[in-house]
Amino acid sequence: MLRNTLLFLLLFGSCWPALAQKATFNGLGSELGNLYRLSDAQTRSISPENFNGAKGKGGMATEGTGKNASRDLGQGWKVSPSVIIKAGQTIRVAEINGSGAIQHIWMTPTGLWRFAIFRMYWDGEKEPSVEVPVGDFFGQGWGQVAMLNSIPVVVNPGSSFNSYWLMPFRKKCRITMENIDEKDMVLYYQIDYTLTDVPNDAAYFHAQFRRQNPTQYKVPYTILDGVKGRGHYVGTYMAWGVNSNDWWGEGEIKFYMDGDKEWPTINGTGTEDYFLGSYNFENKKTKQYQEYTTPYVGLHQVIRPDGLYQANTRFGMYRWHIPDPVRFQQDLRITIQALGWRYNGRYLPLQDDVASTAFWYQTEPHAPFPKLPSKDDLETK
Repeated sequence: MLRNTLLFLLLFGSCWPALAQKATFNGLGSELGNLYRLSDAQTRSISPENFNGAKGKGGMATEGTGKNASRDLGQGWKVSPSVIIKAGQTIRVAEINGSGAIQHIWMTPTGLWRFAIFRMYWDGEKEPSVEVPVGDFFGQGWGQVAMLNSIPVVVNPGSSFNSYWLMPFRKKCRITMENIDEKDMVLYYQIDYTLTDVPNDAAYFHAQFRRQNPTQYKVPYTILDGVKGRGHYVGTYMAWGVNSNDWWGEGEIKFYMDGDKEWPTINGTGTEDYFLGSYNFENKKTKQYQEYTTPYVGLHQVIRPDGLYQANTRFGMYRWHIPDPVRFQQDLRITIQALGWRYNGRYLPLQDDVASTAFWYQTEPHAPFPKLPSKDDLETK
């Protein structure tokens, strides 16, 4: 017996320190290049089948939206797959204590998506760092599903909304959904997250919605303003409704950062250029707008007039600054021009229906967000 023990230690003893050593990878930012690495991070998930994400507590519900369907099967058989959010009600979608990060969100809400307000709060803050109608958060601002295949946001059939934005927190995370509609809504959802150490240089995820309908004549549309602190801008989604004929996307996007006043540091050359298209997004063979959806950029939605009640052309576009984040040290403001053409080759300042969702990371505390538009001003008509 002693001989066998000594032989085992001789052969494998050098492995013991490595096996017993605490993993150094915190589990954040997983991708193919580091997927092999071990981590002490703990995987958890919140859904209507486990509202608190507690270990070993999923599927225990005896009450829920699936109670009638599961009446012959009982506990554990999809008793609580979704929640009903009553008209005018706000529910807690998730509340997490400790240090970690949201890694994935899946949901499929019913009703008018502009009337479902998605909010996120980090580390006990009173004002949300994310406040966006749920459709716009997932690139679906017009209330009609448009497939979207990108790195951080994916929309699949029939109305499956997915977010892969990494959202770290150090003490607490709270996510809510408010239904401002006059009708109840049904929400299926799952929040996948990890409990782990968060590095000191991790900034907080933010997203903000704005809309003007119509835009002001000769006044650039503001995508983001009032940002104070250090951070980096990571993405833009725009729902753009055109209220005139001819081409509408001559306007330039401008990034004012770190004390810029009249003139920006970054000045784009056109709306379709910012969304990495060219020459009016036109397919030269079909003479039509050409939809596209790629990992970082897309014109994923074109809603065309139908000759009856759907009178105007509407677009959904996204640009994710993931390989090329726009970094700022003190402040950030972003504008874009609504600009078309007059007769005889002159620019025409447009008065279009423009909504935007801005995505960025920054240090806290953040400046207060502007008040959301009224219910009537949120509605897409």
